[in-house]
Amino acid sequence: MSRLARGRGRRGKFNPRAGFEPEPAGPNVSGALLKQARKSGQLNLSNRGLEKVPDTVWRINLDVPEEAKNVTFDGEDRWWEQVDLTKLILASNKLSELSPDLNQLPALVVLDVHDNDLTSLPKEIGDLQHLQKLNASHNKLQSLPSELCHLNNLLYLHVDYNKLGELPNDLSTLAHIEDLDVSHNELPTLPPSIGYVSRLTKFNASNNQLANLPPEIGDLHNIRVLDLSNNQLEHLPSDVGRLGKLEQLYIKYNKLREFPNLKQCEQLKELHAGFNLITSLSADHLKLLPGLVLLDLRDNKLTSIPEEITHMQHLQRLELSNNDLSSLPFSLGLMSSLKSVNLDGNPLRTIRRDVIQRGTSELLKYLRTRIEEPKSGDVAPLTPDPEPAVPGSTIDTFTVHKTKSINYSNKNASSVPDDILETGRDMFVSDLNLSKNVLTTFPAGLVQLAATLTDLNLSFNKLAVLGAEIGQLSRLTTLDLRNNQLTALPTEVGNLQHLREVALSCNRFQQFPPVLYSLLKLENVFANDNHIAAIDVDGLLKLPQIATLDLQNNDIMQVPPQLGNVTSLRSLQLGGNPFRVPRPAILAKSTADLLEYLRGRIPT
Repeated sequence: MSRLARGRGRRGKFNPRAGFEPEPAGPNVSGALLKQARKSGQLNLSNRGLEKVPDTVWRINLDVPEEAKNVTFDGEDRWWEQVDLTKLILASNKLSELSPDLNQLPALVVLDVHDNDLTSLPKEIGDLQHLQKLNASHNKLQSLPSELCHLNNLLYLHVDYNKLGELPNDLSTLAHIEDLDVSHNELPTLPPSIGYVSRLTKFNASNNQLANLPPEIGDLHNIRVLDLSNNQLEHLPSDVGRLGKLEQLYIKYNKLREFPNLKQCEQLKELHAGFNLITSLSADHLKLLPGLVLLDLRDNKLTSIPEEITHMQHLQRLELSNNDLSSLPFSLGLMSSLKSVNLDGNPLRTIRRDVIQRGTSELLKYLRTRIEEPKSGDVAPLTPDPEPAVPGSTIDTFTVHKTKSINYSNKNASSVPDDILETGRDMFVSDLNLSKNVLTTFPAGLVQLAATLTDLNLSFNKLAVLGAEIGQLSRLTTLDLRNNQLTALPTEVGNLQHLREVALSCNRFQQFPPVLYSLLKLENVFANDNHIAAIDVDGLLKLPQIATLDLQNNDIMQVPPQLGNVTSLRSLQLGGNPFRVPRPAILAKSTADLLEYLRGRIPT
């Protein structure tokens, strides 16, 4: 609205000396700044140490501007085209109050007064009928004027970090508001009218004193983000389950004892429910959340995870740290979408610690190897098979395609069937498990998978020699050869330059395989329970990324002090060897302490 158009309507108070007396600019507000604001419709007075807003700001569109006092039509100051103030920023000052005169800025669309010392807002704020965005966060507000609910066009209201003890009862009149933040206040309840703010898409009521929620909260049919963290909630009303468009729900740091019933929240992507008292998950709860991407249940009282968690086919992150879990469902290993599983602080008994420390991919791979296929006779077939099954032909191609892995373990197989190799090749398998069989020679047919195979498990077989063909599997990152009869590795292993982990435990090695010293990406070596007699420090120093070295239960007679110089090590296990130094008390300390002890014994 131009000044001339506005002049035909409402007028301000008549000033008989207007145009004849100099215009005061007020503290820290220059006339040039006000002049620019009249042209742009925006005035930014943030971070100026203001204790009071100058009257010239409230009257910016009423008083005759300085540039209009010397009337000219051929200059650049086209004062007659100046516009009403629509955006006023007063943030990060020292304001303790706002003048009722703010209603002299009826065209305001944005008012930002955050980070001040305001204890109240004037009731005249209700006159700003064009206001769409109000930020009054980080003040000392103890209440909000009921007139605030007259702002029918308000879209954004932030009053977080104040001292509010209640909200106005008539919130329902804020029909267009989409973003409401009342977090970090002292609210014990929410008014029932919150349910009638029908266009609300983001609501933050975290860090208050809420002990319960009104059932009307289930009427927020457009809500997408709801944050109720850090309150005193002991349960959520079933009405929350009616929020059909909800995508993110934050309920952490409360006193919830039960997992919420989110029966109609089919769009939910993230559920943050950590730091509560939840004791169990039911299969029914998990089946209702097929689209969940993140599930955070850390620091609760969970004792088990149901198999039905596999219904969450899109789950990427699962936080379960600091619960009371003693086991995990093995089917968790089939969830190919999972990128992160955190299990720290649980009394797990069925999963070795070193498996958990290797990361999510190794954990899932381990869980897959523990899945036992149903034995014949366990489930009666509906119709008899017309022909006996051909060994190896029962492979589940759907699972293979989905997980890019084949589990052919515990088959008592002395060779690998051709259809296993062909399926692996055609479906670009990256993970092959051949453990717990009776293989005596390296399956030469594995070279068919060389283009994609990254993880190979040959543990618990009867291999005495590893064939030269192993060198053709150049993409391998993990090689498991535990519990065989190996005494050496072929030089072709040196071609595996992507290898990051090798497990040689429970074989017959008398020395640490020298070929491993050429694998510069090697991080983890498990060579426990062999007959290794010495530690080659010079060789280990050639491995810049070596982090885990397990040499327990070997025949090592002496630990060279120079081993302390292999500072990349994060886990060094040397127990169960015949050496006398370091003493068991030193070995029981952390790896960092052990390495420091060894360095201290290097002769100078």
